[in-house]
Amino acid sequence: MRMELIQPFINAADAVLAETLRCQTKIGDVSMDEEVYRRKGTAAIVVIHGDIEGRVIFDLAPATAMKVAGALAGGEIEESDAVVKETICELANLVIGNAVTTLNDQGFRFKITPPEIHAEETGMKSTEDTEALVMCFDTPSGSVFMNIAMRYNRRRRSERQAVVVE
Repeated sequence: MRMELIQPFINAADAVLAETLRCQTKIGDVSMDEEVYRRKGTAAIVVIHGDIEGRVIFDLAPATAMKVAGALAGGEIEESDAVVKETICELANLVIGNAVTTLNDQGFRFKITPPEIHAEETGMKSTEDTEALVMCFDTPSGSVFMNIAMRYNRRRRSERQAVVVE
C-alpha cells in the first residue's frame, strides 16, 4: 500500500485522538490484513470513491468506546448504545475528514460517504488489487483500530489511456 495514501490517515487519527482524549497516543500494531477483518466492538465505516476507492473502518472495543464517548461529552455518560454509536461516527468523521482534506490538497480527487455504523462482524479482505492495512492506536482509554482498504485508480486510468484503440 502506498505510504502517501496511508500517512494522512495516521496523522489525522493521531491528532484527533490526542486532542479529543487530551493525551498522547502511540501507534501499536500495524499489519497488512490478509484475512477477513473481524470487528472488535463498535465500528463506523466510510466508503471512498474517485481517484482512490475503498473503505475505512474505525473500530473501538466496547469499554474503549464508552470512555471515548465520555471524553467527547465532557464527563461520564450513562451506557447508551446510541450515544456510543454517534460518538464513533463523529470520531470517524473527524479523522477521515482531516485525512481526505490532506489528500485532496495533494491533488487526489475523490468523495467519501458519511460514516455509518458497521454492523457486520467481518469486513472485506484484501484482494489482488486492494490492500488492507490494520493500525492500532494505543490510548489511555484503550485501543482504537483503523482498518484501511484502498486501491489507487489514477494508475489504472493512466494505464488505460496508454492503450490505443483503433
